[in-house]
Amino acid sequence: MKIAIIGAGNMGGAIARGLAHSNIDVKIAVADLAQDKLDELKAEYATIEVSTDSKVIVTDADVVLVAVKPWLVEPVLKGVLPSLDLSRQIILSIAAGVDIAAITSWLGDEKAVVFRAIPNTAISIHQSMTFVSHNANATAQQVTQVGTIFNALGKAAVIEERLMGAATSLCSCGIAFAMRYVRAATEGGVELGIYPNDAKQYVLQTLRGAVELLEATGNNPEVEIDKVTTPGGITIKGLNAMEAHGFTNSVIVGLKASK
Repeated sequence: MKIAIIGAGNMGGAIARGLAHSNIDVKIAVADLAQDKLDELKAEYATIEVSTDSKVIVTDADVVLVAVKPWLVEPVLKGVLPSLDLSRQIILSIAAGVDIAAITSWLGDEKAVVFRAIPNTAISIHQSMTFVSHNANATAQQVTQVGTIFNALGKAAVIEERLMGAATSLCSCGIAFAMRYVRAATEGGVELGIYPNDAKQYVLQTLRGAVELLEATGNNPEVEIDKVTTPGGITIKGLNAMEAHGFTNSVIVGLKASK
């Protein structure tokens, strides 16, 4: 399988790097107008094909992955259209807010196989939560093919396109929300007398433990919370103080605002 990635920015570059050291058999080609970005990729992974001309890399690709800003998707697609073979190629966009109908109209072919994917920045370390949707033209084999790409870079879920906005808020924006909690908890640790770097490491391990505990048990978070909130204890006092200052509501309001 050959994947042609148009765009070597934060996400396009992260996907290329993630695939280059993944365990799937894939040929990677990347196009970008910025030669310095291409040079960096080539220096890190000699097997990656690079070009400043998108039309060159898409010609023999199985998957054409568009990783440019949303307002550039239309001109980029129309620019490479003469070099595409829509009868066999998958068009995959990771541009937020650009729907499948718009992409299909720009391609000018109602039979085109079009996918959307929303990863997050942890894709570069194989820990992204990526959401995938597609049009009715996609076969089960093609859905599996795209799923294989993103499962090699973390975890992937195929969802209805109408849920893409919510999924973006929950996990693409959500990684920033999680990091804001890490920062806040670290600052709290400093106020309690712990050195900043130590506090950060302690918080990270605590979160890692919480994640693995929930995955191992399959429990609702409240089940695990109940195990550490003894009557009259310090944990319930801390939780109640956080709720008094709007912890849960702030998270929900933030997610809805992002959507």
